[in-house]
Amino acid sequence: MTTGSVETEDVASAEHTAIAARLRLVVGRLHRRIRIDGRESIPPLQLSALVTVEQHGPLRLSELARREAVTAPTMSRVLSALDEQGLVIRTPDPSDARGVQIVLSDDGAQRLTEVRSHRTALVARRLARLGDEERQQIIAALPALEALLVDEDD
Repeated sequence: MTTGSVETEDVASAEHTAIAARLRLVVGRLHRRIRIDGRESIPPLQLSALVTVEQHGPLRLSELARREAVTAPTMSRVLSALDEQGLVIRTPDPSDARGVQIVLSDDGAQRLTEVRSHRTALVARRLARLGDEERQQIIAALPALEALLVDEDD
């Protein structure tokens, strides 16, 4: 490898790092703004657990804790709060009489729909503040942004 190509790779790597830093900052701040403006009554971990149950349920507590990357006692507290609000239902595990599975209740599904609608409206209002050209740039970038969501092992 020649010195010129090493320098080119270093410049490209520095540019990628700068882009990654800007993207991380923008995505993080936008997410925080949506959470703050949304003023949902469901804390982030509870909301995340609801979405995971919706997507992958029914789930045992241990599987839900693993998917959310929290301890079983933490998830137990989260589920207790969700259960008290009527957002999840604990059902007997057909493969283990001692265990339970967690499923989303109708109220839980409705609450997720409300949160999603409200957050979408918040983003739509922010998009409306942009000019047509800026909105078109975001539209054009969406496929690339969506590609970032695909894990390397998929």
